[in-house]
Formats: sequence, structure tokens, C-alpha cells
Amino acid sequence: MRKSLVPSRCLPSSAVNSPFKSPISAQKRARECRKRRDPEQGSSPSSSSPLPKLSASEHEAMILKILSQPFKVPIANYVPEHSTRCLGMKRSAGRRALHDPFACNALVLYSPPELSEHEKLKMDASKLPVHVVVDPLLGNILRPHQREGVRFMYDCVTGAKGDFNGCIMADEMGLGKTLQCITLLWTLLRQSPDCKPTIGKAIIVCPSSLVKNWYKEFGKWLGCRVNCLAMDGGSKEHTTKELEQYMANQSYRHGTPVLIISYETFRLYADILNASEVGAVLCDEGHRLKNCENLTYQALMGLKTKRRVLLSGTPIQNDLTEYYSLLHFVNPGMLGTTAEFRKQYEIPILRGQDANSTDTEREKAAERLQELAALVNRCMIRRTSALLTKYLPVKFEMVVCVRMTAVQAELYKAFLESDTVRKSLQQQRSEQKATLTALSNITTLKKLCNHPDLVYDKIQEGADGFEKAGNILPANYSPRELRPELGAKLLLLDCMLASIKTNTNDKIVLVSNYTQTLDLFEKLCRKRGYGYVRLDGTMTIKKRGKVVDQFNSPDSSDFIFMLSSKAGGCGLNLIGANRLVMFDPDWNPANDEQAMARVWRDGQKKPCFIYRLLATGSIEEKIFQRQTHKKALSTTVVDNNEDGERHFTRDDLKDLFKLDEGTISDTHDIFRCKRCTNGVQTKLPPDNSDCMSDLVHWYHCANNKGIPDDILSKSWDITRCVSFVFHHRSNSAVVEQELAEQRRLQALAAKQREQEEKEEEEDECEKENRPEDDESGVEEDDAEKDEDFVL
Repeated sequence: MRKSLVPSRCLPSSAVNSPFKSPISAQKRARECRKRRDPEQGSSPSSSSPLPKLSASEHEAMILKILSQPFKVPIANYVPEHSTRCLGMKRSAGRRALHDPFACNALVLYSPPELSEHEKLKMDASKLPVHVVVDPLLGNILRPHQREGVRFMYDCVTGAKGDFNGCIMADEMGLGKTLQCITLLWTLLRQSPDCKPTIGKAIIVCPSSLVKNWYKEFGKWLGCRVNCLAMDGGSKEHTTKELEQYMANQSYRHGTPVLIISYETFRLYADILNASEVGAVLCDEGHRLKNCENLTYQALMGLKTKRRVLLSGTPIQNDLTEYYSLLHFVNPGMLGTTAEFRKQYEIPILRGQDANSTDTEREKAAERLQELAALVNRCMIRRTSALLTKYLPVKFEMVVCVRMTAVQAELYKAFLESDTVRKSLQQQRSEQKATLTALSNITTLKKLCNHPDLVYDKIQEGADGFEKAGNILPANYSPRELRPELGAKLLLLDCMLASIKTNTNDKIVLVSNYTQTLDLFEKLCRKRGYGYVRLDGTMTIKKRGKVVDQFNSPDSSDFIFMLSSKAGGCGLNLIGANRLVMFDPDWNPANDEQAMARVWRDGQKKPCFIYRLLATGSIEEKIFQRQTHKKALSTTVVDNNEDGERHFTRDDLKDLFKLDEGTISDTHDIFRCKRCTNGVQTKLPPDNSDCMSDLVHWYHCANNKGIPDDILSKSWDITRCVSFVFHHRSNSAVVEQELAEQRRLQALAAKQREQEEKEEEEDECEKENRPEDDESGVEEDDAEKDEDFVL
């Protein structure tokens, strides 16, 4: 390549020294009428005469001199390089953080130790640590509790909290666990104290229904700054090729650093994913790993990474053994072996939770709880949804006990009194273990509590327990035509839906554990002409997102969203609705909690109403009591609440197969409530209680007086099937009351100030009207003069 030369190199050497002859001067004749001024006869510097005018030859010589100077790059600290590749390179600057740690609202995750100038001289400048600062794109939108969560997880995975690198993010639903984890991964992928990425790539494992949701969340918060590989369907050959290419790249500058994959797909391709090292793994809905013996758990344990983050709003669902499995996954060996954990912690704690436990057992349980909490709190962070009260509207939660209809009660009693069911119960008690027959009987009773239509096939067949049930059904009974009046809960729901549709513009979510119940909801909607959407296990993952977006749209004509808690309770955002009915309870309280958290989430603008329907005195109340017992265990262990209520004994929870027709609420009877007399509440709940408190601290209503929802109150009057209601509201209502009280006090203070100002004006008027001496008159005249002067 030819080099461009400056003008001095383009001319011969003789031409540079010889006087330059301008072609302009050759063509132009010099004017003789003007004489050049002699320099010796020049005027003084103070003279105003014009400067001497340069000739054309002198001007050209000046320009030539300027162009002959060597080129200088106008950049500070620029060192020229004598090569053909570039003009030069910038001097090496000192190491610095990727983002300014001293900027306003900067979230600093790591600060290097302060060094004196003498210490800095001794150290290698290329090895000085720098600040780790969250990208302002994310740091400026994090709420205070989210900033705390990001900092906690970063300290755990980098080993700053001890000799471990795993943690559990146990925030309850709706607190933004996804955003916190995206912030953590983005920081690890971009920064470290050594001015290089901490990790090269990360794997996110989640339920299949959330794969696309995670992909969208990365795009929502980071845009095109990071590329994600979402394994959502596809052939086996295509999936294998994609995963092999992803795992083969071990560079810290990975083109696609984030892999999003479902638990099922990870298990199928574990041999590929466990072949090489990964920077970090993040498991969403981590309670899927509650059994340390299943194949998915074993496959994930084989992943070659020490940085493990597990997300679960319900780390304890059934027992402490499942809790141990989660902790062992993130930090293997922290709590010892399973046998050691059971002996040291689980057995003493469970004994202390029993309502019939002795004082010694409770003291021992408290000691073991403190020991366990001291270990676990190093690697687990937990915040409750009470934090949402600052950002969300009020939520009213109601547990509604509904008395079964006469047909339901007769079928229920006939089933329990049948010889076949009695024999199976005796067999179960002798074996001290739930048999398949017992589980089948439980499912049958749960379906019967919903509606007789769900057990009609067994009645028609004359199955065990329904040999003579055909005589109990009405004479004109037909399963083809839905009759809501035969099922108490469906009767109440039918009345509530009609009231909501007529009197409000609200939308509602109906949740059930059984697709047969969703079929009943569909029949009811077609009968009443309601627009509806249904999401269950038959709907593809791709279609679910479109259905949810359509329902949340204000222009949507859909009134009801039917949801199967087994298929889609996790991760859905149904803020288009502000009412939710939990039609039947699940043994696992986490499933119900997940489903009920779909409407009270970020983006919700309207007050929310949650209804949990239970058949009075039936197996549903026993299931609900079991849920309450498990939640008390979670509150004691996870939330470190040693003062948790102890309502149930083991015998209470085991006595499932009976129907108490004489009670208004079996749950309320077991509480032995001291605030109620003859079923009437005589003492209000504590002032600091809310819907997150124990059920004994809720409002208890044996009639519809004091019910916070007009829809339920009117439906109670119309149907006459509700026997008892527990209800309470979120703490946001308390916040609103405090704000209202502050506004009231401010108004009183303002009114008082106005009164004082008015009194002062009256006093001044009285002083002006009083007769005054001459001096005062002079002063007044002077004051008037001053006022005139100012004007």
C-alpha cells in the first residue's frame, strides 16, 4: 500500500529552499501608484494604522511551512507507533470498574480494600481489585428488598459468606425473584473484582411452562444485551445438536451464555449437560427437588458447578426431610447425612409442634430450631409478601365453609357406612399406612364435595360404596343437564358469578384440582352465557402465553379464567382479574398458595378478593387443617417464628373418614377459639394481624354481618348454604388506615392553625380600634411612609 506524503516530501529538495513563485504574481502587474512603507519609518505601536499586507509569495511560504510540520494526533497521552497498522495506541490506563461505583443510586456488590499510596506502589497495578457494580439499567429499577436480595445471593455464590457457594432465594410469590436472579446472572457474566467475567455461562432449570416466560423476562429487562438459548420443544436431533454446541464452548465470552431448559429435558439430556463445567445453575420452583432420590435430583447433582441458586417461595411443603433435600442440593454436606439430620433436628422439632407436646419437648424443639436457623440463615434469604403492601392494593382473603346439600350428605354418609369402605379403613389402621384403596376413597369423597355429577359414573356402575346410591339421586336426575342446586359449592358459585357479572366489571379466576370440575364450570358458563378461557394440562406451552395475554387485555370479553392448579398454577400473571375462587383444597399447601397468588401481583390496580370454599364438616376441612399444620411448621422453621400456634394433634389429622353434620365449622371447633362465644365473635383480632397471620387471629363470622365483600354477603342471604367464614385483609389495609389517620391529623392541625390565625387577626383589629397617644400616631405615620416607599 502506498503511503500518503506531506507536501514537503512531494517536492524536490531544491524546491524547498528556493523562493516560491506564485502563478498569481506572474499574471498580475504590480501597481506603482502605491508605495510600500519603509519599515524604519513605521509608526509607533500605539498608532491605529493597519497591519502590513503580505504578498502572495509570503503567504504561500507561510502555508508551506505549516504543512511541512510533522503530524501530531490531538489526543492526550497518545504514543505514536511507527508501523503501517495504525497511527498509534493509547497508553495503558489503570484498572477500573465496569460501572461507576460512586454514581447516584449505584448498587455496589463488592468494594476492594482501601490501600494507602505506599501499599499501592508495592502491588502490581495490573492485579488491583476493582468494584463490582450492578448495571444501572437494572440497579435503578430494583426495589429496596430486591437490592438486598441481589447482594445476599452475590455474597453466597462468590463465597463471601463462608466455605459454600450455594443459596436459596425463598421469597414468597410476587416479590420479584425473577428480576433479582436476572440481575445476579448478568453481573456474574460481566464483572468480577479481577476485571473479567466471574462465569462464562449459566443454566436456568424451570418447569416447562416457564421456559418461555424466563426467555421473555431476559428480553424485557436486558433487551438484546444478552442472548439466551431456550429449549422449548424441537426434535431430539435438533436438541442434542444445540446442547452439544452450547456445552462445547468454554470461553468467558460466550455468544449465548444463558441456557433455559425444563426439568424434564434436563433429565433426558443429563449426559450432555454434565459432560463439562458450567459457571452457575439456577433452579426455579426449586421445591421440585424435594425428593433427593428421584432421577431429576440426581441428574442436577451431577452438574459440574459449585454455584447453585434455588428459587422456592415454599421451601417446606410437607416435612423437614424435603427441606433437607433443598439445602443439601445447594450446599452438599452442610447439614450432614439424611439420618443425622433426622436425629438431630427433624424428630425433636416435630415433637415440639404437636399440640399435646410437653414443656420439655417444646424447649428441646426451640433449641434445635435455633441451631438449624443459625446454619440455614447463612445461605437462605426469606421475605414475606407483607412487603407488597406498599405497592399493591388491598387483598381480602376468605375461607368459606359451605354446608352440603341433602343429596350430597346422603351420598357421603352412604359411602362411609358401606361395608367395603369400612373394611378398607380397618385394613388401613392395622397397616398404619395409606393404601391405594384408601387414596381412591379420599379422591371419591373430594369429588363428591364438589358435585354429585363427578361421581355419577360410579353410582351408575354400583361401584364400592355406591351400591344403593342410585335411590338417593332425584327421580329426574340427568348428568347431561347441569343442576347447580345439587352441589352446595357450585350453587354458591353460581349465585356469586351472577352478582359479579351484574353489579361490577370485575373478572374472576376459578381454580380446581380436577379437570372434571373444570368441565362443570364450562357447562355453567355455557348455561349462563359467560365468556371464559380454560387452561389445563391439555393446552400446549406456546398457547398458554397467548391465552393469558388475551385475558389480561382490557378489551377482552372473557369473564372467567378456568385454571387447573396441577397444570398451570406456577408463574402465571392473571392481573386482568381481581377475584379468585379456590374451589377445592390440595394436600400440598404450596399448590394452593401458588394458585391464589395469580391475581395479587405487580400490576394489579384493583382490590382483590380470594375465596377458599370448603364443604363443612367433611374431608375438605381435614385437608385444610393439614395445610394449616404444615404452614405452621414452615412458619416455625423457615420464618423463625417460635411462637407459632399448635392447634392439631396427630389423631385430629388422621381422622379423615367422617362427616360432622352438627357443626358450623370443624376447623373453628378444633381451635377452641377464646374470642368467640356460642359461635359469635366477641373480641376482635389483634391490631397487628392480617391475612398472613394464623387463622385463629382472623375475623370469625357465623353470619353475614361484617363480611367485607358485598357479593359473598348477598349470596349468603340468597343461597342459605354458608355456615361459617374466616376472613381477613392484607396489611395494605392497615397502611391505608394509617395514611387516613395521618391525613385526618394533618387536617386537624391545619384547622387549628387557621383558628389561631383568625384569633390573631381579631386581636390586631382590636388594637387598631383602641385610642392611642401622639407617639403611636407618629409611628403609624412613619409606618405608612415606609409602606409608600416600598410600593
